[in-house]
Amino acid sequence: MESIFHEKQEGSLCAQHCLNNLLQGEYFSPVELSSIAHQLDEEERLRMAEGGVTSEDYRTFLQPSGNMDDSGFFSIQVISNALKVWGLELILFNSPEYQRLRIDPINERSFICNYKEHWFTVRKLGKQWFNLNSLLTGPELISDTYLALFLAQLQQEGYSIFVVKGDLPDCEADQLLQMIKVQQMHRPKLIGEELAHLKEQSALKADLERVLEAADGSGIFDEDEDDLQRALAISRQEIDMEDEEADLRRAIQLSIQGSSRSMCEDSPQTSSTDLSSEELRRRREAYFEKQQHQQQEVDRPGPLSYPRERPTTSSGGRGSNQGGDAVSEEDMLRAAVTMSLETAKDNLKAERKK
Repeated sequence: MESIFHEKQEGSLCAQHCLNNLLQGEYFSPVELSSIAHQLDEEERLRMAEGGVTSEDYRTFLQPSGNMDDSGFFSIQVISNALKVWGLELILFNSPEYQRLRIDPINERSFICNYKEHWFTVRKLGKQWFNLNSLLTGPELISDTYLALFLAQLQQEGYSIFVVKGDLPDCEADQLLQMIKVQQMHRPKLIGEELAHLKEQSALKADLERVLEAADGSGIFDEDEDDLQRALAISRQEIDMEDEEADLRRAIQLSIQGSSRSMCEDSPQTSSTDLSSEELRRRREAYFEKQQHQQQEVDRPGPLSYPRERPTTSSGGRGSNQGGDAVSEEDMLRAAVTMSLETAKDNLKAERKK
């Protein structure tokens, strides 16, 4: 498709676009077509003057030219004379004379179509037909089976169709498409449709930009990537600290539970409800006596030292230690509590080291 020459519509210069698309190149400009139109006007004026310059027909002819106007429109006479330079001739497709020839449109090379002062070309390039209407955004591929229906539809809509007879100048697209065939997935849009689509897209883009600007001004969006990364890092640190605190609380709980289990394991597996107060007292006294014995081993006096006195209390109803001295229940309870706390501390330290 890129090799096909296709002039898009500018103003009312459809006749120029039609000719250049037919010939596949920038062969005609508005100035050249205007020159042809003025030449035709002068030839017609001379013929009309032969009947007298005072005649009504002559005065009517002196009105603005019928071969061109200020908008850029050019008549079929201008197009026909422009093609004669290339040895090409126009024949009305739906004329009785041509219809009697019964020529299949596929066997022709090109057509020029006109409706309400708009001109466009349908041409065969290589082995395929293309609609080169300047109002389209690009060439439109027409299949061989659809060509006759396409021309019939144009006739039904009121178009005048002309067959271009003669040898068209060589062009790159015709040579290339003789060797390959192109496929077209989407029909090209009309320029008006494309412009409307572009305007719609532009409006949507402008609305989006306004929304983004408003959001950015309100702080919803932060374009500073570094600030965003720092915020995410701080958030992750806070989550990690919370996790560490939760882990620490679990470790302390486990440590306390472990110390409780150790105390239970050190004591006989007998329910406390089954033990009498006297039995509990004896066990505490035994533990305290064991502690006192260990301390005596550490503080054993030398040969010249006097033996240290052990604390004595009233002996009413209480057991005795290994030395026979009575120990108060309060001292034994304090020793038991101290032992429990030390065991709990040791278990907590061990759990933290893990």
